[in-house]
Amino acid sequence: MLDRITEIVRRAGALVRSADADRGVREKTGPRDLVTRYDTMVQDFLRRELLALLPGAAFMAEEGFEESDYNAAEWRFIVDPIDGTTNFIQGYRNSAVSVGLMHRGEMEYAVVYNPFDGETYTARRGGGAFLNGRPIRTADRDLEHSILIFGTALYYRELTERTLTVFNRVFPLVQDVRRFGSAALDLCYVAAGKAGVFFECRLCPWDYAAGSLIAREAGCLVTKLEGGPLDLDRKGSLLAGSPLAYRQFVEALQKEKGANA
Repeated sequence: MLDRITEIVRRAGALVRSADADRGVREKTGPRDLVTRYDTMVQDFLRRELLALLPGAAFMAEEGFEESDYNAAEWRFIVDPIDGTTNFIQGYRNSAVSVGLMHRGEMEYAVVYNPFDGETYTARRGGGAFLNGRPIRTADRDLEHSILIFGTALYYRELTERTLTVFNRVFPLVQDVRRFGSAALDLCYVAAGKAGVFFECRLCPWDYAAGSLIAREAGCLVTKLEGGPLDLDRKGSLLAGSPLAYRQFVEALQKEKGANA
């Protein structure tokens, strides 16, 4: 199953890579929330190919889905056709096709593919995580020797202050910081040991479903920012990291909370 999903995702990535200058950009909720004709094109392709692979499965994706069908299904695809749409529009080559397959509430298979650099991250529950077919493990480093990746939850301006509070608390403790603009890839970078921790105050399930499984299978701890398991049916926060860096991050937030009590 994982090999078949990977092949479909790579074909979808070829559509992303073939985009011409006219990307059909339009606003959804505002100038920070954008969609292109390629988002829709890739999603339609994935819906057709994945549901042919697994008839009867439900399909949740960023550009629309049938919620009633999704909630009733035993198998569920969770898809972001282009994670990092703004990067894609601006020509910043850090976007991904992200596909996760969930069975009875558990993520079973995951593929995250950056068609611009050819990196394909995959995982199967209990089977480990891989980059282009080679096993990967998260880094065993403390915060002082780790890069922090974060997202700014731009669609939710009410969370800006919270994001900056968390960032300001942890920034003095880390080696450096990055903001790449694709949560799916951010999780994979932590999984591969390229960074120590990633957090964002609110994401949608399609942003992190596949990446969260890849990160866990690579040895990361992955939870909500406030602790507790991820919810793959609704928006929520996310914190992922190598075990040592994750624990130090949580300790820093707990100290901040105690100082403000």
